[in-house]
Amino acid sequence: MAHFSKRNRRREREVQQALDNRLELVKEGFTRRDLIKMGLMTGAGVLIPKVGLTHAYGQTLDSYSRDRSNCDLGNSPQPAQVFVDPMPIPPQLPARLLTDPGLTFGAPPQLCPNNAPNPNNGNLPFEGRGQFNGTLRPGTDCFQFFNQYPPQKYYVQRIRANANFRITSDTNIPAQTIWGFNLGGSASSDVATFPGPTIVSHYQEPWLIRRFNELPTQSQNGGFGVPEMSTHLHNFHTAPESDGGPCRWFFRGQYFDYYFTGQQAGFASTHQPNGDINESLSTLWYHDHRIDHTAENTYKGLEGFHLIFNQFDTGNETTGFRLPSYPQFDIPIILTDKLLDPSTGKICFDTFNFKGLLGDVQLANGIVQPFFNVNKRRYRFRVLNGGPSRFYELFLTDPLSPGTVIPFWVVGNDGNLLPTPIQVTSFRLSVAERYDIIIDFNQVKSLIGSHTKVRLENRLVQTDGQGPTCDLFAGGQGTSCVEFRIGSAVADSSVDPATHPTFYQLPSVIAPRITRNFVFDRDNGQWVINDRFADCNELRFTVTQNSAENWVLTNPRNDWQHPIHVHLEEHQILSRVIDGGRHSSRSGSYYDPSRDCTFGGGGGGISTTRPGVPNVEVSRKDVTRLQFDEDATLFFRFRDFQGDWPMHCHNTVHEDHAMMLLFQVQPGVTDNNQNP
Repeated sequence: MAHFSKRNRRREREVQQALDNRLELVKEGFTRRDLIKMGLMTGAGVLIPKVGLTHAYGQTLDSYSRDRSNCDLGNSPQPAQVFVDPMPIPPQLPARLLTDPGLTFGAPPQLCPNNAPNPNNGNLPFEGRGQFNGTLRPGTDCFQFFNQYPPQKYYVQRIRANANFRITSDTNIPAQTIWGFNLGGSASSDVATFPGPTIVSHYQEPWLIRRFNELPTQSQNGGFGVPEMSTHLHNFHTAPESDGGPCRWFFRGQYFDYYFTGQQAGFASTHQPNGDINESLSTLWYHDHRIDHTAENTYKGLEGFHLIFNQFDTGNETTGFRLPSYPQFDIPIILTDKLLDPSTGKICFDTFNFKGLLGDVQLANGIVQPFFNVNKRRYRFRVLNGGPSRFYELFLTDPLSPGTVIPFWVVGNDGNLLPTPIQVTSFRLSVAERYDIIIDFNQVKSLIGSHTKVRLENRLVQTDGQGPTCDLFAGGQGTSCVEFRIGSAVADSSVDPATHPTFYQLPSVIAPRITRNFVFDRDNGQWVINDRFADCNELRFTVTQNSAENWVLTNPRNDWQHPIHVHLEEHQILSRVIDGGRHSSRSGSYYDPSRDCTFGGGGGGISTTRPGVPNVEVSRKDVTRLQFDEDATLFFRFRDFQGDWPMHCHNTVHEDHAMMLLFQVQPGVTDNNQNP
């Protein structure tokens, strides 16, 4: 036994040395491609066993990931108490005049990129727009529709490091170094925050955001993160030059202008000139999307909310749809989980873990398990899963009576209001999904009795980054994300969802021009779509502009789940079909019927017209949670813009390890490749 213990200690030291050495490679900026050239990684993305990289016992990456290291699940130091810090609400990003120094630097915002060389930044172009995968393509990426819909609002953000960010008031856990977005000022006192400032826009008011990359050098990244940025506005109907796609990143010292028409989808095609009101969005978010490094950069803090209002979803509960007023009773919540190095208390990340990363420190709006004071009235909460790999199934739990069933209402999915509210007792979130929910704390108080606390609890069991299991914890045994503390009653003019108000109607589904098929699988340690890896230089297929298509997404395995996100256009899920192991034999994974455990709708039921689709998913969506052994059929219409966009898994670790493709939309082109 003594010899066995001694060998374990030696093994642990070697595992930790291997992690430290790999983090040093990341710190120095080595990519997967660099490691392949150096002979340290196979073309399929598997680390070749080397002493000091895997470790002396020669484990592969997969076996390594099961070994205990400092940056590992279960090792993080925890605050002495939870629910002691208030949940912060991100500040709103202020609009700026065109005379603002941030908007006059280099050149004012203009139709085509300002690619003039900046002598104070190594002669790199002032603006990063027009670069593709780090290389300038002169004459490209001029704004589409810029003159038809000129900007009416201007914003500035500076992407910076903040070495004094606290995730808890417990002084035993030190301040963290995050990367984030500030409020746009140039002064050092305008620090980066996580989440970033909330951006608030209104339809029919086009806007432009100039973002400066002011991050430190690669050698100062604290072990992970690459200071090359591409900020994606997740789910807005956007041209590729402003979409923040993974291949349009910009360097330190550059700025990048992002322009948005502010119109609903269909504005230049089916519903001119302003778009289809039924395609209105509400809850969006922005985040870094740099190819190969999205997981580590977003994990470091580069995420924030973007909310959009219009004449119906007004932000004022006395007008339009009468949803709870913003910002007093309309609250964004971003959920993330982190790992902390027990030797330093600092957030850590192993970029060589290809399966996915789970943390054991739960944050809401950047704070460990905070509390939030509410009144006895209705609130709208916009709940976002900020990743990188955890799934959630969220319930309201009475800590003194965990078995009490507490219902609430879903009003929106992925930033889209449902046709009418649906009452549920839970909802499931994969990475990047959003749910807008209404909680009536007056009714909650009547259910829980004399005490005043109720918690937003994740009961979904997940043991690693590949996806959730089929199990739920019993009430009170999961992880509480936020504690709501119910105070006195106040006036409430918001609509009662129990009266079944109507919001937008679903756009019609028409016959598709073509059906395309996409299989999401694993190949030699990395992730593939139709057996191929991500490549910025390859456009897999072309969609005919202003046409409709069906896409069938297939997960051939019962040991992974993938949240699939498509840029440019939203989709509707037409069906979810469990294939009963048909694909498992093809992929070589063992078929286990007990893992065919789809989300049952959280009490909201399953659609009677769309097979297998929960009623809360009968909506427009931008992320589809591809479950075990499942085929999901999606309907799209591709309108208005031309160019290239990605589709990818939004488990950002899977995304960074090649589960992505690029497609393009062009007029007058017919591409009949059904398996691109």
